[in-house]
Amino acid sequence: MDPVTVGIICIGTLLALMAIGVNIASSFILAGFLASFLILSVDAAISFLGQAAYGSVARPTWAAIPLFILMGAFCANGGLARRAYLGTYTMTRRLPGSLMVATCISCGMFGAISGSSVATTAMFGRMALPEMDKFGYDRALSAGCIAASGTFASMIPPSIMMIVYALFTQQSVAKLFAAGVIPGLMTVVVYAAVIVLLVKRRPEYAPTKNKAGEDILQGRGHSKTVVEMWPIFLIAGSVLGGLYGGIVTPTEAAAVGAVISLLLAIFLRAFRTVGDVNSAMNESARTTAMLFFLVIGALYYSRVIALTTLPNVITSSLISMDVPPFVTLSIIMAVMFVLGMFMVPVGIYAMTLPLVVPVLIDLGYNPIWFGVIALKLTEIGAVTPPIGLNVFAMKAVIPKTFNMSVTDIYRGCAPFLLADLAVLAILVAFPSITLFLPSLL
Repeated sequence: MDPVTVGIICIGTLLALMAIGVNIASSFILAGFLASFLILSVDAAISFLGQAAYGSVARPTWAAIPLFILMGAFCANGGLARRAYLGTYTMTRRLPGSLMVATCISCGMFGAISGSSVATTAMFGRMALPEMDKFGYDRALSAGCIAASGTFASMIPPSIMMIVYALFTQQSVAKLFAAGVIPGLMTVVVYAAVIVLLVKRRPEYAPTKNKAGEDILQGRGHSKTVVEMWPIFLIAGSVLGGLYGGIVTPTEAAAVGAVISLLLAIFLRAFRTVGDVNSAMNESARTTAMLFFLVIGALYYSRVIALTTLPNVITSSLISMDVPPFVTLSIIMAVMFVLGMFMVPVGIYAMTLPLVVPVLIDLGYNPIWFGVIALKLTEIGAVTPPIGLNVFAMKAVIPKTFNMSVTDIYRGCAPFLLADLAVLAILVAFPSITLFLPSLL
């Protein structure tokens, strides 16, 4: 059978398996195995699957992912998210919608040490939503704020998805981390501005109550809550400072962050027994196993797609199109945007990056810059119906007494989705914003 035809069958099979409810990792493996069987013999297809599964993760760079996950688990169980929330609330308490602004900024800070958008969303959903509800904040907007702000972990380094993108495209992890700093901070600022403007226009979204912040601060002085944020800055400074200073590799930086997080959790008496440490390690092990199964399936699938030569055909077709490069870029972005409504980011990368990155490089686009654009598109997908991962993570931690539907959360995400689209447009129009810090490395 013609390899290109097999490639089309491979993509169709994947979509069919996902449509009938097969989990995405298994869908990648089954679709890939069928395609490789049609091109190779049964024995060769089995051998190819084994080699691809081993080769997908048998590289030192992959060790950074479980270490960053472990660092995030130590930080989450060690109470650092609470410290970030109290400290940022103290600094923003005079702004309209101060609790939402504090939640937004805290998600950015915690995202910088967790690397996982779903984990950040779940953490602040449990912690911040009840506080905002206590003081009469609009429930849908509060939930939407948390779900959307959780996506900062995908952009603000260290980001697990940036490592995955780097492994798919063979780009520098350090440069991708640097590229995400300004866009990530820009998004935080835009979100905070949206909250302030919304509350000024509709005060009922965040009603002011006397002594609204005193219960949250629990008797702590304002300056004390700010000072208590020092562990967050220590961890982020150690990881990013060591990485950009050329002292450690990304994997070593993740190991340093995990060790410092553990020691801080013990020092702050958040971990009092060996069981506390084991709980965090078990949580990170489950997350790592789930992610690695997905990554192995995705990378195997991308290798099979490359075997079909379909990427080469698509690359040649797109390059030969008599349209400006920006039109081709817009088509690629539109496809990724639509896929983001249905698929997890790793799956989107497996389906698109082997096809589109060679095209974009040939058209003169920088792959580091496109990495940030791709991450931004998957961030938007995380809060876009029908399958927004962060929205469902938020729904999972909302108390049943709130009687909130997934539709309510999507409605609350709408203002932040518009903010994301505005930031995306700016990043596309001005690539220098993204590439400024990487150019200094």
